[in-house]
Amino acid sequence: MNTLKEKLSLLPDKPGCYLMKNAAGEVIYVGKAKILKNRVRSYFTGSHDGKTQRLVQEIADFEYIVTSSPVEALLLECNLIKQHNPRYNVLLKDDKTYPYIKITNEEHPRLEITRRVVKDGARYFGPYANVGAAQETKKLLDRLYPLRKCKHIPKSVCLYYHMGQCLAPCEYEVDPQQYEEMSEQIARFLNGNYREVKQKLTEQMEEAAEKLEFERAKELRDQIQYIEAIMEKQKVTFSDNVDRDAWGYYADKGWMSVQVFHIRQGKMIERNVASFPYYGEEYEDFISYVAQFYFQEHMRPKEVLFPISKGTDGLEEMLGSRLLTPQRGPKKQLVDMATENARIALEEKFALMARDEARTVQAVQKLGELLGIGYPKRIEAFDNSNIQGIDPVSAMVVFTDGKPDKKEYRKYKVKTVAGPDDYATMKEVIRRRYTRVLKEGLPLPNLVVIDGGKGQIAAAVDVLENELGLYIPVCGLAKDERHRTAQLLVGDPPIPVDLKRDSNEFYLLQRIQDEVHRFAVTFHRNTRGKTMFQSRLDEIPGVGEKRKKLLLKHFGSIKRMREATVDEYRNIGIGDKLARQILQHLREEETTVAPE
Repeated sequence: MNTLKEKLSLLPDKPGCYLMKNAAGEVIYVGKAKILKNRVRSYFTGSHDGKTQRLVQEIADFEYIVTSSPVEALLLECNLIKQHNPRYNVLLKDDKTYPYIKITNEEHPRLEITRRVVKDGARYFGPYANVGAAQETKKLLDRLYPLRKCKHIPKSVCLYYHMGQCLAPCEYEVDPQQYEEMSEQIARFLNGNYREVKQKLTEQMEEAAEKLEFERAKELRDQIQYIEAIMEKQKVTFSDNVDRDAWGYYADKGWMSVQVFHIRQGKMIERNVASFPYYGEEYEDFISYVAQFYFQEHMRPKEVLFPISKGTDGLEEMLGSRLLTPQRGPKKQLVDMATENARIALEEKFALMARDEARTVQAVQKLGELLGIGYPKRIEAFDNSNIQGIDPVSAMVVFTDGKPDKKEYRKYKVKTVAGPDDYATMKEVIRRRYTRVLKEGLPLPNLVVIDGGKGQIAAAVDVLENELGLYIPVCGLAKDERHRTAQLLVGDPPIPVDLKRDSNEFYLLQRIQDEVHRFAVTFHRNTRGKTMFQSRLDEIPGVGEKRKKLLLKHFGSIKRMREATVDEYRNIGIGDKLARQILQHLREEETTVAPE
């Protein structure tokens, strides 16, 4: 902490970015500041709400990078977030980008859907909220305009030509002017001018009906109805035909919902929505989300409408778009509408989360009724893990009201059992756990869940009742031959309980079993890896903790160390003499291991 205080006192009065790190040296949060000294110090002074306090409690160190301007800090923040993927930052998940419809810049143009907007002379339209909306629109345009459909021009005409959906440049000369006219009509359609296309389709439909071509007339009618459905959505219109994006956000209970309306040629063509937990100042994380949104190659409109002006320093310069915070009129109404939609989206999310929570609590209640034990508010589950008795471990997880309570999880290295004895291991761990519970006055569980069958249950009950005098309900989860949860066993002697596999109670037990198994296996893998690594290298003089870490980081395994040359060791700063000692030790050890 003294080191942190010293570093805080040295912070400069300049703009830049800061990187918060945890005890393991991982970057957990990246932020930007107009004045680094003021912003970074604010984390360590005064009180914070619960979510920010969780971040602050993990901060063990920080770094900072001074920039020449706020816009440079904003761009650097986007790059650092993309590089480090910090846990507490607002992130665009999976580098998500939205789809566009593209008219390619080729001798024989075609329509395609892309998620990348590049300066290649092509015309881009969008973005669309999902690829399904883009595909439906492209499908309609492919039927209406006979641009080529093939990615590579074939040697002869294909089915699209016979369907009237391609001009067949593979076999016939096509006037470039014809392509130009079609491209302009498609552009007008994608920019919101549907009436021209609708009128053309209506004429074709009437003509087909007069010729008694009813199937063709029906197909045209369906296309007209699809266009009308699109037109019906365009409630927001502006007469100036300026491309603009209108943003709104709403924050509550540590979550934020962001909504953006894309206005193209005066009409709202699409919207995007996202919701996520946030940990910094709400306006800062909102600005961070917007910056990442455009940073990842999204088309930038002429105008961007914002609900706030606070914290937007440098954003206008970065975007190259005019940034406005409207106070009245239709633009203000548009921003208000985006904000209201963000609020509704977040409240819907909370409602769904509450419904899921209610379903979980109901599953806990029904499980208790099924076992005749009342409501099992606290459930403790155990699982053992070893490979042929090597480095045996056990783990305990806790579920409170049907949800994992990770701060209560415990790990156990088995001390008294030699060899693969699952029953003895279960006895030792149950004894150690509940002896401590009694000694320290810790809360007792309402139900103990054992990952195993009759033998494991009997072992646990024997220790609880006969050694410790505790009468806690114990149940076991037996697996079938495919290692899937198959049966719930309870009682002494254990008997199967009729539990439907499609019930919420069964799903709850599966979650508990999967979680304790995951926790135990991860612990065993880490323990075994450390044991193998330490046992082989600890015997070599001159190889201490620092060099062990260096060797593992560079080579990754004992096998790779054994196969390396002296030159490879020299490249990581280990002298020739020590390198030869390491190689001799590892290779001698290999020859003394008896074959299986």
